[in-house]
Amino acid sequence: MGRVCRLFGMSAGAERARASFWLLDAPDSLTVQSHRDPDGTGLGWFEDAAPRISKQPIAAYGDADFARTAQEVSSRTFVAHVRFASTGSLTPRNTHPFQQHGRLFAHNGVIEDLQALELRLGPASSLLEGDTDSERLFALITSETQQRGGDLAEGIAAACAWVAENLPLLAINFVLITPDELWALRYPETHGLFVLERPAGSELEHSSSLGMRVRSKHGAAHPLAVVASERMDSDPAWRELRSGELLRVGPQLQVSSRQILQGPPAHPLRLSDLGARAQASQASQLNSP
Repeated sequence: MGRVCRLFGMSAGAERARASFWLLDAPDSLTVQSHRDPDGTGLGWFEDAAPRISKQPIAAYGDADFARTAQEVSSRTFVAHVRFASTGSLTPRNTHPFQQHGRLFAHNGVIEDLQALELRLGPASSLLEGDTDSERLFALITSETQQRGGDLAEGIAAACAWVAENLPLLAINFVLITPDELWALRYPETHGLFVLERPAGSELEHSSSLGMRVRSKHGAAHPLAVVASERMDSDPAWRELRSGELLRVGPQLQVSSRQILQGPPAHPLRLSDLGARAQASQASQLNSP
């Protein structure tokens, strides 16, 4: 695979668990992916319902803090991201994940006409700290959720429908977590997004491309739901989300989904429509020209 931002999310339901296998040890862990996506690494989790973020505008394979945090932290939910920048400078404020109203968010894709998006945000523009399209999409979800009395499902649906109808976009794939829920969207079919539901007792042990066995000593006792931009190991249970499918993993690890977007965006972007930097960040995961 070449250059494109990578998403990761994990829920352990009611129990805290560690994500170190997927972040560090899996055959296609985020550390491995960061050799292809070197512009930033971020990990988000919760401690006693308080959001925590560790992120730097450097590659995961060169970030000792990322490795240490991945080994030590336990949480009911996680979100992680490795970045190949398409918009925004290489600074911590533009590095995923982002935090708003006690939620954490990471995005893979490109949205254009950010001026129109900021106009739509209105007072919610005060949530913004950086320059990215991703943070602005998150702010719109936050704003639409507030307007709907805190109904996150309806806030996500309203925000994404407005973006799909009004802005040029390549993809708005994202992972969003709360202290006890995980949400993920794939839209449109441009980039893949996969989910794995792994029951308790399943061994986290798989063959690497070099023929080595990789085993995790953390998390094997817990059932898990994992979301990722690509299949991270050889488990045949990985399932690709449909375009427009919003996935929810609830507090008791109940997995459900619904279709919130139908058909293509009103203003779809092709790779050739993007600037050179955005093209480089997105090229490898395109499923269509």
